[in-house]
Amino acid sequence: MEKYIKTSRDGNVAIITLNRPEKLNAWHTAMRNEIIAALAAFNTDTAIGAIVMTGAGDRAFCAGQDLEEAHGFDQARADEWMSEWENYYRTIRTLQKPLLIALNGTAAGSAFQVALLADIRVGHAGSRMGQPEINSGIPSVTGPWIMKQMLGISRTIELTLTGRMMEAAEAHALGLIHHLVEPAEVLPKTLQIARELAAKPSVAMRLNKQRFCEVSEESFVKTIAAGRRIQMEAYATGEPARMMEEFFKKRGHSITK
Repeated sequence: MEKYIKTSRDGNVAIITLNRPEKLNAWHTAMRNEIIAALAAFNTDTAIGAIVMTGAGDRAFCAGQDLEEAHGFDQARADEWMSEWENYYRTIRTLQKPLLIALNGTAAGSAFQVALLADIRVGHAGSRMGQPEINSGIPSVTGPWIMKQMLGISRTIELTLTGRMMEAAEAHALGLIHHLVEPAEVLPKTLQIARELAAKPSVAMRLNKQRFCEVSEESFVKTIAAGRRIQMEAYATGEPARMMEEFFKKRGHSITK
């Protein structure tokens, strides 16, 4: 039973809606597991030709990792955490059907990464995107790997070290958002494109996506290995926990256990 997402169908297009609007659709392990299960099911469903992912509400596609979950990680849990991300990212990377993101708002951190791993992104003027992990004391490993392929090393370094969020116009100019429309048109435009892609020859679609995955597989494996090493080192210092505690205190509550 789905608790943190909603799934629906529009003809031969599947829709996955991230459904924690009170948390800006930030995900934790249970939510990601639901997404992975839905993606896997739609990937093998012969009645589905394309998949759309969006967020509930009008503020955020997804705020990325739920910091309340990540706050208490130790080295061992940080290693398990990387295994979870490997599974999530590999599920997306090996999809045989196109995945489109309807950016109804902000996509931050790991949500920015998931959006970039998808095939097509549609947003509106308020669809901010970026890699703010450094502000929470979390080093970025998979994010720079994904960004470098699309933006080159110079912009990747700047976005990673500053942790700044890009406005939609900048993301669009860089090719990270393919289509900018009015807020009410984000999902309809995404569904329109999804239907067009779902009508393409399925074998050619599958083989094209397979090849895109193959091209970057070696670097993906190395990135996950680096992520394990770097996240374990970071959490061993206690800095992520300290920075997250400061983040929550500024917002009026503590998550110290």
